[in-house]
Amino acid sequence: MRLNYLSYAIGLVMMYIGVVILSPIAVALFYKEYSSITPFLYAGLISIFLGLYLKKGIKGAAILDNLNDIKKAEALFTVVISWIVFGVISAIPYTFYGISFINALFESVSGITTTGATILTNFEYPHAFFFWRSLTQWLGGLGIIVLFIAILPQFAVAGRQMFFAEAPGPTEDKFTPRIRNTASALWKVYAGITISEIILLMLFGMNGFDAICNSFSTMAAGGFSPNSQSIMGYNSYYITWIILIFMFFAGASFNLQYKAINQKNPLILFKSEEFRTYFSVVLIMSGFIAISLFLNSQYNIFESITHSLYQVISIMTSTGSASVDFAQWDFTSKILLFLVMFVGSCASSAGGGIKMTRWIIIYKSMKSELVRILHPNAILNIKVDDKTVAPEIARQIIVFVCFYLFIFAVGAVIISIIEQNATIGLTSSITAIGNIGPGLGKIIGPMGNFATIHDITKLIMIIWMLVGRLELIPFLVMLQKDFWNFKNN
Repeated sequence: MRLNYLSYAIGLVMMYIGVVILSPIAVALFYKEYSSITPFLYAGLISIFLGLYLKKGIKGAAILDNLNDIKKAEALFTVVISWIVFGVISAIPYTFYGISFINALFESVSGITTTGATILTNFEYPHAFFFWRSLTQWLGGLGIIVLFIAILPQFAVAGRQMFFAEAPGPTEDKFTPRIRNTASALWKVYAGITISEIILLMLFGMNGFDAICNSFSTMAAGGFSPNSQSIMGYNSYYITWIILIFMFFAGASFNLQYKAINQKNPLILFKSEEFRTYFSVVLIMSGFIAISLFLNSQYNIFESITHSLYQVISIMTSTGSASVDFAQWDFTSKILLFLVMFVGSCASSAGGGIKMTRWIIIYKSMKSELVRILHPNAILNIKVDDKTVAPEIARQIIVFVCFYLFIFAVGAVIISIIEQNATIGLTSSITAIGNIGPGLGKIIGPMGNFATIHDITKLIMIIWMLVGRLELIPFLVMLQKDFWNFKNN
């Protein structure tokens, strides 16, 4: 890998991250919270100056004016380091509010990875604080690199490598000839749907600031709300259903939604096998939980349907917000909800998890292998939406899921030992790597927080959140010895 290219790319990203960090200053000025100017000014200037140094002060980087011939390994490294730097720089403002650095880093990484887990024990912070927390989720939902590809000419050609490094999936799914146009189209859909949600929430009684923060959180599948009781705190079924619907679409492919909007035909969504499966799993799992809630709780039919549907969508899309304290649900409902944590949303969405496409391909691979036992000479192709999935892609997906479950298991065991609590261990590990947010139980449940867990547990979760957001691949590649081969230019 060429150090000058890495320095130029990371420096460029840091400069623009610094500009983004300055945005909460406008909120601080609007609400006359002048003490909140310093944290974001300080963090923004640090990021900008460090970025300028990497871009202009490193030998060989200053002569570059684009990244057109960036290599795949360099793109992977740039994406990983950019996300780590984004997490560290984004944590700086939190430290000005009396939050320790490890807690600030946890809150920051939870935000940018749209995990939604929090260490906050009270919500008595300025508007700029909550705006930044929500904005980091929104930026992380579609991806900071995808944003920069859309707006920066330096990434016009090199963006293809970085686009798929930041948002890896079973296949490379782009719907315009140029990757920059794809990134731009995705952000237009993302921003447009977010604005629609803000307007609807305000029409149904939510104040403007909370509507912005909750919409950022919803569309990013982030889950964090400025209300200490999450969505339950608004005590409105209208708001619950609005967020429920937008969460569902946050977990659906934005590529597919772009096609449906562009062709003015919503039925295009149901032509996708992944979307149909996603839709079916939501209905089936929420149906089972609704029945369990109706039989084992004080909820009526409408309440059972509303809360089961909300929580299934929230967990499947890795949003993690709560319409009720589901930690108080009956055992059957909580077990079913725990299983939902392993499902995931659609590919090319803001949601996390294993992703529905991977489960579809794994199911079809297993089915094919069973047929081959009876018919060894049969030629069987795995198809999704009538497109043949290459055997190497199917193998990669199986390896991906194995690594995903292995990392979850390792995290669950270590955290369980540290916390001396299996519930915290199991749910902390899966909510971190799946970018879900709240776990089960009173301590880390939807109305709880992660403030009291051990610092080592927080560090493990920080790593797991980053690994989960970038879907393992860049981090696994970086474990290879051959990857660490640097040269000056």
